Amino acid sequence: MDLNDNMSLETLINDVIALAKSEAIGKPPTIRLSQETAALLLAVGEPGTVPPQPATTETVDAAPHAIAASPAAARPEEEQEMKPAALPATSSSEILKDIAAEVTQCEKCPLGAQRQNAVPGEGNAHASLVFVGEAPGASEDRQGRPFVGRAGGLLTDIIVKGMEIKREDVFICNVLKCRPPGNRTPNPEEVTQCEPYLLRQLEAIGPKVICALGATAAQTLLKTTEPIKRLRGAWHNYHGIPFRVTYHPAYLLRNPVDKKKTWEDIQEVMRALSGEITPEI
Repeated sequence: MDLNDNMSLETLINDVIALAKSEAIGKPPTIRLSQETAALLLAVGEPGTVPPQPATTETVDAAPHAIAASPAAARPEEEQEMKPAALPATSSSEILKDIAAEVTQCEKCPLGAQRQNAVPGEGNAHASLVFVGEAPGASEDRQGRPFVGRAGGLLTDIIVKGMEIKREDVFICNVLKCRPPGNRTPNPEEVTQCEPYLLRQLEAIGPKVICALGATAAQTLLKTTEPIKRLRGAWHNYHGIPFRVTYHPAYLLRNPVDKKKTWEDIQEVMRALSGEITPEI
């Protein structure tokens, strides 16, 4: 059959249009061919028929560009708007602010009802060094900040003059976030309720080293009754973080002769921070 037969071509075209319409409305892609169309299709490829023309190189090369520009290939604008934006990771500073907000509202133990101000802690949210004392004193209770009295002034001197870094470059806090009456030693219930705040702070900060200030802080965190003279001079482990013990600044104000020992402890901390030594814990 000759492909130039106008009647046969018209029949073929009409059947193809009908097939396209059937697909467009979701019907199965089947169609009944007339005898003329079937005969015409069978004739394709036989001698004397015109074979289908292969795609030119220009057409093939242009295809990827056509697909990229096609509206069907692009994501609809409405779909892009509906997709929720990825939430940014919560920063360490935001976590510490949240913990501080919880601490200021905390009344898990009786100290919450007796305080003037809670003392969550302060300093660099990415500090390599965290100083931990036992509990706030009277000055800290009034101001809501750690180590701001005479003992705090001595600690600041150790950091600024001794270590030659800024106080705001470290993080300073206490095991307890509220002052015990009369600055008495924290009791087990108070530690049980308050220590989780410290653990969360350390998890957010991720310090290289913790320096415990005083026997009570060290004994509380290490769950030991060993005296400070046995706890000093060695590295300990607090939840995977190297832990060093030194004297509390308040003790040093009463016993200045031990400032030399404290400086030895601080120098060891500095060596660990600089990478000169790797604490074995």
